[in-house]
Amino acid sequence: MYIKKKYIFLLPLVFSLFNFAQEIEEVIVQGEYRKASLSEKDSSIVVIQSEEIKSQAIKHFQQLSYLIPNLNYAASDSRARYFQIRGIGERSGYQGTPNSSVGFLIDDIDYSGQGGIATIFDIDQVEIYRGPQGSRSGANALAGLIYIKTKDPTDEFDGTSELTLGDYGIQNIGLAFGGPTKNKNLKYRFVIRTDYADGFRKNIFFNKKDTSRKDELTLRYKLDWDIDNETKIKFLVSQVDINDPADIWTIDGSLSTLSDRPGMDSQKTNTHGIKIFKNYKNFDLQSYTSITKTDVIFSYDADWGNKDSHFPYTYDYFSETLRNRDTFSQEIRFLSKNRSFYQKYHLNGSSE
Repeated sequence: MYIKKKYIFLLPLVFSLFNFAQEIEEVIVQGEYRKASLSEKDSSIVVIQSEEIKSQAIKHFQQLSYLIPNLNYAASDSRARYFQIRGIGERSGYQGTPNSSVGFLIDDIDYSGQGGIATIFDIDQVEIYRGPQGSRSGANALAGLIYIKTKDPTDEFDGTSELTLGDYGIQNIGLAFGGPTKNKNLKYRFVIRTDYADGFRKNIFFNKKDTSRKDELTLRYKLDWDIDNETKIKFLVSQVDINDPADIWTIDGSLSTLSDRPGMDSQKTNTHGIKIFKNYKNFDLQSYTSITKTDVIFSYDADWGNKDSHFPYTYDYFSETLRNRDTFSQEIRFLSKNRSFYQKYHLNGSSE
């Protein structure tokens, strides 16, 4: 009787642990050829789900990257575009050929080297694969892969909204909604998101507080068409417009700039994608087609000052780089329904 009283205080802890074990949700990895449980994978994968993203004030993947070990990024003056996993990856846009070493996919569309568009709103899941992923993305993923999955259209009407107001002119407004149309074979989801902030630097020369502002727009439209039980088509149209002036360099290391020619660190990406899924008796046929068009402006006042701050010397240097990237991607997959074949050749590390 004495022993029972001694340990009776442990009963609530035992019951809570038992309930917690029952409530653990299975995590499904979606960035590979086949969806699989995270517990089945033997590679180094970090999965961040929508609940964790919503619980923090995260507006861009750049901020989310702080939660991920072994992941670093390089930015120009605004948003991060280039990522490194375990120290390997792009660090700028001046390395010549666009071999990023870290693959960056959003909804199975390759945006490697264009990470500035990765605003985080209405996201279903983020997956980071550490180590070579050549069988999935080839040379673009020698160091690893970042895979972002946005929310798909739902069978019932569903929506979410977000409003954030704060210091330095912060205004974040997001709206996402969708569901079935009058034609029950068609489902849609529409997303619009604007992020604005003045920045925390002040340009003394112009007496302005918004020369390092963030002014970003995200538009995304998804349409799923279930033609029949064997055929499905998914359409995607999106635009991300990041219009961020670049005025962050200071001569004295303070938060007050002296630039007389503030620059721009902007990126505008338009995307069109279509996925076709066809179910056959012994295999699934999947077709992924996408077109992206990206325009980048990167400019800044390279002398960091003005004629008064440099007096009696004359020093005026302005740098501007224009980048354009147009991509077309076509991927066709044949996925066997023979589970034993899949386990033998795919789970053991060989590509299909």
